[in-house]
Amino acid sequence: MSDGKTRIFFITGVSTGFGRALAEAALAEGHKVAGTLRNEEGRAEFQALKPGFSFGKLLDVTDNAAIAPVIAEVEAEVGPIDVLVNNAGYGHEGLLEESSIADLRRQFEVNVFGPVAVIQAVLPYMRKRRSGHILNVTSMGGIITMPGISFYHGSKFALEGISESLGKEVKSFGIHVTAVAPGGFRTDWAGRSMVRAERSIEDYNEVFEPLRARRLGYNGKQAGDPKKAARAMLKVVASDNPPAHLLLGRDAINLVREKLGLLKSEFDAWEPVSSSTDFE
Repeated sequence: MSDGKTRIFFITGVSTGFGRALAEAALAEGHKVAGTLRNEEGRAEFQALKPGFSFGKLLDVTDNAAIAPVIAEVEAEVGPIDVLVNNAGYGHEGLLEESSIADLRRQFEVNVFGPVAVIQAVLPYMRKRRSGHILNVTSMGGIITMPGISFYHGSKFALEGISESLGKEVKSFGIHVTAVAPGGFRTDWAGRSMVRAERSIEDYNEVFEPLRARRLGYNGKQAGDPKKAARAMLKVVASDNPPAHLLLGRDAINLVREKLGLLKSEFDAWEPVSSSTDFE
């Protein structure tokens, strides 16, 4: 699905995974894509994908001071950014008690602070034009939880909340915000891109070791196809009424629905206690 309009995309993290799939799909539809990469070899390779349409930019989203100049460069040299896609991120796997505060800070630097800094750099341009669409790639892990990836969940829950609130702040400017929450897809998330904390406390073996083994064994066999995810995101961009939240994958739909049902049951069961706290 396409509305026929040519757009300029700015996508963080286009070397692999969702970022690469979306960049290629957007280029195939005739859009222009400025994508961020971490090294010169990757930048040159991306630039050569479709000369005049693909533009590689060196950027580490944790280098906050470098973000605004890159955005200004894209606006001046490529054109007005219609669609910002905050895709760059990684997963930290580790039990909370076995993981460090430095691990947590790094997770939030990449998955939360980086995207927010990019949004802050792009918003003045979109607000002035009274148009634009921001897609923040979160995760079903920004709505549901599993043991052993609490830092990752925390970062994605944060980005989900930031996205939803931001959407309400900028709606009157004609700017849309969508939190894109994928389930299990065949990206590098559970493989090369995942940071795994070392084990040290045997008490957690029973709850955690089977999950770690299953996640390792599942890598590369996930049901989700990144190319189909890219097409879904392009449908959202082309929509006149895009959603605030977009789940990707049947597993995401099933697990999130299960979570919502459990929340409702728990809220209902404890409603007498919850409602007993107001002044008479």
